[in-house]
Order: sequence, then C-alpha cells, then structure tokens
Amino acid sequence: MSYAIKDKSETMNAHKIETVLTEDGTLTLQGLPFHAGEAVEVIVLQAKTRSHPQPDKSPSDTNRYPLRGTVIRYDDPTEPVALEDWEFLQ
Repeated sequence: MSYAIKDKSETMNAHKIETVLTEDGTLTLQGLPFHAGEAVEVIVLQAKTRSHPQPDKSPSDTNRYPLRGTVIRYDDPTEPVALEDWEFLQ
C-alpha cells in the first residue's frame, strides 16, 4: 500500500508492508517501490492484529462467539423503536 503524505515543507512517499518475522531480530522486506541508492526511513511497529494464528493455539481454541449466553432476556425484540424520530410518520 503506498501513500503520498504532504507536509508543509515536502512530500513524503510512504509504503506500508505487513510481514511476519521468520527469525528473531531479523526483518526482510521485498518488493519495495524504491530504487537502489535512494535513502529511506524505516519505522517498525508491532501489528495490532495477527494475520496468522499463534502456533501454540489452534483455531478451535479461540472463542468465535464471545457474547454467546450474555443476553439475559429480550423484551419484544421485533417491536419498532424510535418511531417518533421519523418525520414522515408524523
């Protein structure tokens, strides 16, 4: 994913890549849209969500429905709500 960020002084081209480290402390990036000899700035952030399941947890171990069983009761769940807010009904 590429971005052009405009600052007051200059335009900065940014490129976002998500990858998984295959070795501790080593990061390899391929397919960058920059050329040999160009200076680049690298900022590394830990991803908020993992795109791959953790090796010690199988997909069946994760709770796919965390809210299941938390509703105590429904009071007329099909009753229309906020009818007074619709101008054309008045």
